[in-house]
Amino acid sequence: MAEAEELPPPASSPQSEGGEEASAGGAGAGGSEPTPPPAGSPGAEEPAGDAKRKIDVLLKAVGDTPIMKTKKWAVERTRTIQGLVDFIKKFLKLMASEQLFIYVNQSFAPSPDQEVGTLYECFGSDGKLVLHYCKTQAWG
Repeated sequence: MAEAEELPPPASSPQSEGGEEASAGGAGAGGSEPTPPPAGSPGAEEPAGDAKRKIDVLLKAVGDTPIMKTKKWAVERTRTIQGLVDFIKKFLKLMASEQLFIYVNQSFAPSPDQEVGTLYECFGSDGKLVLHYCKTQAWG
């Protein structure tokens, strides 16, 4: 019985972050030890899945555009460029009539309906996507 209790603690170490210590105790009580580790594995993979759903986006101001204090943001893959523009405008407290341009690699402006995840797959580097924003046209 002491051996059965020693096996769950290594498995419960990653699960303790998820707060599933009670599940490890239930696994030790039952003879179905192979079943809980697969259940614990997806639980451990869920945070990794959440990290994959979000992309690190580095926002850099160009020209006389106000600089955001927070430059690095975790953005969902499915968010569109237009959604990002709306967020930046709201964050910088720009008027609705003011334009905001987004550029990838200081070269082109993506389509407003383009998803951030697609841009990251094509133009991301070092685990992040660098986007420049400005109130006037700068490149492309």
